[in-house]
Amino acid sequence: MTGPGGADRTPRPTALVTGANKGLGKEVSRQLAARGMSVLLTARDEERGRAAAAELAAEGGDIRFARLDVTEEKSVRSVAELVGESFGRLDVLVNNAGVSGVVRGERRSLHEMSVETLRSTLETNVVGAFALTQALLPALRTAGGRVVNVTSALATFARTTGRGPALPADLIPYCASKAALNMTSVLLADQLREWGVTVCAVSPGYVATDMNNFTGPKTVQEGARTIVRFATLAPDELPDRAFITEEGAAPW
Repeated sequence: MTGPGGADRTPRPTALVTGANKGLGKEVSRQLAARGMSVLLTARDEERGRAAAAELAAEGGDIRFARLDVTEEKSVRSVAELVGESFGRLDVLVNNAGVSGVVRGERRSLHEMSVETLRSTLETNVVGAFALTQALLPALRTAGGRVVNVTSALATFARTTGRGPALPADLIPYCASKAALNMTSVLLADQLREWGVTVCAVSPGYVATDMNNFTGPKTVQEGARTIVRFATLAPDELPDRAFITEEGAAPW
């Protein structure tokens, strides 16, 4: 279907996934495409992103690639314009791009940590997700879309203030950023409800990815299924203002 200016206004539901050149983002893209969605797979690493999109397209998925660095205003604006021109709507946005702030294979004490690590982690995990969501609001509103912010149980006060060993100091940037993303999700849900746009924070569980040196007990397929389930759930079935795990709504 061709829209104004020759844009391909696809009749399929559309999705955009960030940080999708590997791991959870790539698998979420695969599973959304398998459900019949047109997926815009985005990543900061253009070479790996294009390779991932080509691989999934070869499997039969309607997959396109766009380079996106969520910390760059120009990059965010460019992708938002692409979505408007190519699709005219956005049914699902999965804010998956994220960094841990942890040096792989090392543990750093509080006095060894860099303030810049905290700053850059917040910039990617929180500011980037907010900026992209904001830029895509017209397309999300047109579709009555869904925003899924990928978070972590490590970001919940129920986990961090409960009984059990204290978390390592070098997880402060990651946990703080995901906690901020959780609050952002709740407040966005309140703001966007009147537009028919639903927002949720979903934890896929401890998934084996390169972020944790593949130590997680869950596979990327299992983790992605949780994200995709709540990305595609009917609005009236989505837990409202909730932190969501594989089992459903869980304590903040």
